[in-house]
Amino acid sequence: MKNVTIFFLMIRHTPRATQSRSSAASDVYKRQDQLASVSAQTDMAAYVSLRDQRRFTITIPPLPEQRRIASILGCIDDKIELNRRMNRTLESIVRAIFKSWFVDMTLSRELMISGESVPPSEEWPEIAFGDTVHILSGGTPRTGEPEYWGGEVPWYSVADAPTDADVFVVQTQKSITDAGLKNSAAQLVPALTTIISARGTVGTCAMTDRPMAFTQSCFGLRPHEGFGIYYTYFSTLTVVDALRRSAHGSVFSTITRDTFRSVAVRKPPRHLVEAFEHAAEPLMNRVLLNVHETRRLVAIRDTLLPGLMSGALRHKAPAERPRNANA
Repeated sequence: MKNVTIFFLMIRHTPRATQSRSSAASDVYKRQDQLASVSAQTDMAAYVSLRDQRRFTITIPPLPEQRRIASILGCIDDKIELNRRMNRTLESIVRAIFKSWFVDMTLSRELMISGESVPPSEEWPEIAFGDTVHILSGGTPRTGEPEYWGGEVPWYSVADAPTDADVFVVQTQKSITDAGLKNSAAQLVPALTTIISARGTVGTCAMTDRPMAFTQSCFGLRPHEGFGIYYTYFSTLTVVDALRRSAHGSVFSTITRDTFRSVAVRKPPRHLVEAFEHAAEPLMNRVLLNVHETRRLVAIRDTLLPGLMSGALRHKAPAERPRNANA
């Protein structure tokens, strides 16, 4: 049974007539002060006792105001969810094309791609997956050197991994400086590099939307000549699935460079890979745009909520249009 922490809050409604704008705007800070004044420390984490939780008070707006706030934030949440559903659909379309062309190999022999016929898949040479990509290692600057951290270089770890459908990592929790990059094993990889976790949560994949560095618990994968960036990403997902199936229920604990060389794949015709890249690019660009838009919407929502709840921001109904006197 999992441990569950239950929070109790005493909620008191303060009538709008007795609540000044300045006091309402400071409610958020008062609640933070309440938490800070009663929080204690253990060896594990900060906590607030159950007795103190029961003594907390918060101010909530009247029900009509709550509904207006919910209508504003609900519109933002609806758009966020729409973007996520759209990304799931777009990613699944590209994944289905990749599976049909390069995994199931169900292309008709009469099919022409870019004016060239596609040879039977039995004629595609078998090569190691490791021969289709450049394998790049990551690194971590010394954590005891403050001048190595907090710079302009995004530094990716598995904690930054997006959901499967969002594909792209557009923001990292930590960043490093040029000095940290220079004085460590970390290296800067270009945008649209596939990153795969090799330890911990093994097999988690993402694509970079900009140049970034990454931890030594991951590998960066760049396509060899004759392969493409999106082919590499979806091929990597296919390899991970194959490795998990071959584990037969045992723990899939690590990926090494030899792992990539141990998996055999068929080398498709170059013009077929180029056709796949051409088909995938606009769909994946739309995924990336949705990821950026969702990030902005989340920031707007999280900024609006405290102001709307405290009364510092007011929602006004649109004014009625004046009637035409000649009507």
